[in-house]
This record gives sequence, C-alpha cells and structure tokens, in this order.
Amino acid sequence: MRKSILPFPQVPQLSKADVAYATSDERLRPFYAYPQILDSFEQILLDKEGRDYPRTKLVEALKRQYQKLSFQEPVHRNIEALSHDNAFTIVTAHQPSLFLGPLFFIYKALTVLNLAEAVEARVGGQRRIVPVFVLGSEDHDLEEVNKVNLFGKQIVWQPGDTGPVGSMSTASLAPVLDELRAILGESDAARALFNRVENCYQNQETFAAATQALLHEFMGLYGLVILNMNDAGLKRSFIPLIKAELTDLPAFRIVNETIAQLTGLGFKAQAAPREINLFYLSPGSRERIVLENEVYKVLNTNLVFSKAEILEEVEIHPERFSPNVVLRPLFQEIVLPNLAYVGGGGELAYWLERKSLFDYFGIQFPMLVRRHSAMWLDRDAGKKLIKFGISPAQLFGDIDSLIRGFVAQNAMGEVNLDMEINELKKIFEQVAAKALAVDPTLEKSVLAESVKAIAGLEQWQSRLVRSEKQKHETTLNQLRVVKEKLFPANGLQERQDNFLGYILKYGDGFIGMLKEQFAPFDTGFVVLEED
Repeated sequence: MRKSILPFPQVPQLSKADVAYATSDERLRPFYAYPQILDSFEQILLDKEGRDYPRTKLVEALKRQYQKLSFQEPVHRNIEALSHDNAFTIVTAHQPSLFLGPLFFIYKALTVLNLAEAVEARVGGQRRIVPVFVLGSEDHDLEEVNKVNLFGKQIVWQPGDTGPVGSMSTASLAPVLDELRAILGESDAARALFNRVENCYQNQETFAAATQALLHEFMGLYGLVILNMNDAGLKRSFIPLIKAELTDLPAFRIVNETIAQLTGLGFKAQAAPREINLFYLSPGSRERIVLENEVYKVLNTNLVFSKAEILEEVEIHPERFSPNVVLRPLFQEIVLPNLAYVGGGGELAYWLERKSLFDYFGIQFPMLVRRHSAMWLDRDAGKKLIKFGISPAQLFGDIDSLIRGFVAQNAMGEVNLDMEINELKKIFEQVAAKALAVDPTLEKSVLAESVKAIAGLEQWQSRLVRSEKQKHETTLNQLRVVKEKLFPANGLQERQDNFLGYILKYGDGFIGMLKEQFAPFDTGFVVLEED
C-alpha cells in the first residue's frame, strides 16, 4: 500500500470554505474555538471542567438502543465509561443512509476512531476518550439518503412513508435487499456479505436502528459507539433551549449576523436560519413550527398553540420537538461531553456559522476537525496510470485537460502552437502600430487580418491535436475509463461509491487498512494505491 497526500488547495472539487478552514485561513479564525492540532486538547479538557452532562440518561439511551445488537466488548466498555466524569467524546454525525451511503460515511467513522485513540494517548490514562457516531435520524429529506451506487448500478429505496427517515419501517427495504443480492452475485463471499447486511436490516424495526446495526456490524470491533439522539430521555436536557428558541428567537438574529460576516469575507452561506428552527414530530410527520400573530402553528396540520400551551407541550413532551440543522449541533453538545466534532467541508462550514449561537447559550464550542478524504486506486488502475505516465494528482483535473496533456506528452511531433500564435500576435501589433502612425483608418483593417491569421493557426493546432488523438484512441479510451472509475459522474469517488463493493473484494481488512493509513490531521486529500 502506498500513501500520498495531495494538498487541499490542489483539489478543485473542494469548496472555497472547505479549503480555507482545512488550511487555517486566518479570515476564519474568529469563527472557531481551537486550532486543529493535538496540543489543543489540553486546553479543551481544562475548559470542560465543572460542566455537567446528562450521563445517566445518555448511557440508559445507549443501552436501550444496543439491546438487539451483537455484543462487542470494546463498545460495551466505552458505553460504561460514559457514565463517569473522566470520559469524553470525539463525535461525528450523519443521517441514516441506505447501506451506509457513500464511502465518506465510513471515512467519518474512521477519522473519529483514530482521533479518539490519539487524544487518549496524548492526555494519559486518567481520561477516557470515546468515539461516537451520531445518527441524525430525525431528518426527513429522503432523497439525500435513499440511494446507493454499487458496481456502476444504483439502488433506490422508495419506502412510501413520510416523516423522519430514521423512523421509517424496515419492511419496505425488501425490494432493495433483493437488488443488492443480485448485484453482489452468488459467490460464497457475496452470499456471506449479503447475509450480514440482511440480518442487520431484518432484525430491526426502523431504518435508524438498521443503520445503527449495520455500522456496528463493521465498526463495533473498534469500539465505535453509535447513538440515535431521537430519544425522549435525551430531549429533556434540551428543554431550556427549545423554550428559549420559541420565545426569544435568538438563532435567527445571531446566526444571520455571523453569516453576514462570513459572506463579507467571501464565503457562501451554508444553512440560513429560520425565525423558529424547530419542527414538530408526530407519527409519520415532521413539520415546521411558525409564529403568526402570537400564535404557534405547525405547518400542514391543524395544530395551534398559544405561548403558554406550547411551553407546556415542551415540558410534557420534549420528544415532539425536533431541531433543524441550525440547532442540532447545540442539542448534540448539550448531551455529549464532547471535545471535537469531525465533519466534511460543508458541515464544518455551517458549524462556523454557529459559534456565536453557542456563546449566547454558554455552551462550549468543540474543536472542528475535517474528516479524511481519500481516493482508492486498485492495482489495475495503478498499472494503467503508470502506463499512461500520469500521476494520481493529475486525475483531479478535468478530463479534457488530462487528454490534452497526454497528447502533448506523447505526440510524435510538436502539436502546441501557442508560441507561434503569441509571436504572430506581436507581429500584427507592431504592424497595427505602424499603420496607425501612417493612416489611423488602416489600423482596424490590420487588426481584422490579425484575427483571421490567429484563427487559422488555432485551427491548425486543433487539427494537429485531433490527428494525435486518433493515433492514441485506444489509450485515451482507457484513460477515460480510469477517470470515470475514480471520479464517477465527474465527482469524488468518496461521494459516489459504496463500501460494500470494497468489502466484497478485500474483506473486512479493507476497513482495517484504511484505519491504519488515516492519521489524525493529515494535511490533505489522501491517495491510497494498492501494491
């Protein structure tokens, strides 16, 4: 296995804000609390002293959720540790996703695992650092999580339900399991892998529980704790903030002020707040709460509350109130004794918009850590790149530039006429200057001739390149295939491919290999090449 790292600024697929945070752009420094270095954790732990967390409720919720899951000693130890004041967490989060979604779902988990190990080793044996994966099971955007790409084919789940995706029944998953079985094939390894997935899905009642089971199946041996925060007991800790949001509407004002500051620095808004950033949950429904004429309404329902009535509803049934993307980070940090949050570039960009809201409520803002990004080159792809004389870094460019570079490098003769075109431009500029001095009316004629002559040379350059492409047609087609394999649909591999294809080929050792190669705070996009 060969590992190389491509600096984030050299990855055009990443957003401006993503690269800026990953490279410690000073413009973003006011919007986060701690630098992304191991040394910061000493200060974070000092800042955690004296803060209370609902540890008993947290452990009780986890034990309930793990009742139907296989026993894994590392997970059991970590759950028990969370009941003690010397245990803290490193957290990532994502919505429950079909078959764990794209590869970055797994990369998030591995980043959390390795960072937790590194921090625990750094702070000594007096503290336990527990890796936690939070399932955002209250989200209702089905289109973000109901499809998966495997071996060039897409499987789509259509449950026919409404409301939070995590609460949807697993009964509707039978058709996608049939599709998965067909795609994986009938080899012994394929049947064994399918049985593992099927058991996780069929033995759980909800999609969130099935996702929790599947992630536990592959990551439990490493001690990863998976938490579904859609829990009545945990929501009780969120009551004060729910009430404040309903009565004072602080998020709308505070977050918009921060977004204005960030956009003033040239960064796009990620998740603009609403006047009220809460939904109301009922069976099969998750609808926004709005305030109209001093009356609280739940959209698309007949539910209406006075101020006193809705505050009483919060006190009696906090589980019916669901934070949106603006408030969800605060709910998470109220419940978990957390040191750092691991996320992708887009996620961290919206966390940067929240720091002032954390300050308003007196909630400690965690360190923000960018998850690992990686591209995996199997042996076949690696051999082809060597044959083409192309480095993995070059693949991050667009295919047309890649082909032009290959043709220029392998042409039988010189096909680039840029030097001649530039020289011709200079000649016509000189002629135009002389014409202007003799008769100003002649200048336009000279410039018109210049355009024609330069266009002629550019046309010849295109013909030369086209001729060379024809000579290398077979190789260029192979190059296109490799590019599409590593950048499917012209996107990053980690945002398209599902992990099951890699498990089928390499076994569970694929995850162990990734874990071994990922190092906390890697400084760029990781490229892994199979020997």
